[in-house]
Amino acid sequence: MSTTGAMAHITVKSPEQMQELGRRLAPLLRPGDLVLLTGELGAGKTTLTRGLGEGLGVRGAVTSPTFVIARVHPSLAGGPPLVHVDAYRLGGGLDEMEDLDLDVSLPESVVVVEWGDGKVEELSEDRLHVVIGRAVGADAPGGPEAALEAGADDVREVTVTGLGARWVDAGLPALETC
Repeated sequence: MSTTGAMAHITVKSPEQMQELGRRLAPLLRPGDLVLLTGELGAGKTTLTRGLGEGLGVRGAVTSPTFVIARVHPSLAGGPPLVHVDAYRLGGGLDEMEDLDLDVSLPESVVVVEWGDGKVEELSEDRLHVVIGRAVGADAPGGPEAALEAGADDVREVTVTGLGARWVDAGLPALETC
């Protein structure tokens, strides 16, 4: 069983800030990292991944891989490639994911899996879990008035949790500043 390494909570007020969070998270990633993204449709998972791609210096536009299931973005900067997977349409667990050969890609890549909960955790004890939730109404920081002023539809509460020894001292709390 994985232990929790570190955690960060970030309030994101726009798609641009979500993309910037991805750019800030990218330098913490290295080959072999598995990143699970959780959030409802339209929460910002692909926008965050787009920022990761920019921060990692990969080739190609990072778009939702919903219909192709997975896209590989090679590095233009000598870093790891980004493998972006959308497991939304995959119902099974790791068995169904085996056709994607993620276990082969993982050691030299950064693998980001949208909708990966309950499907890919077995790939690595050390993984990063990013949960994106909408902050609306009374749940928004500062209450309903602040939510309206900030544009409640765009406000997200993001929790980044590092699981396993890899993430104990990886600098996740620094994401809360800026």
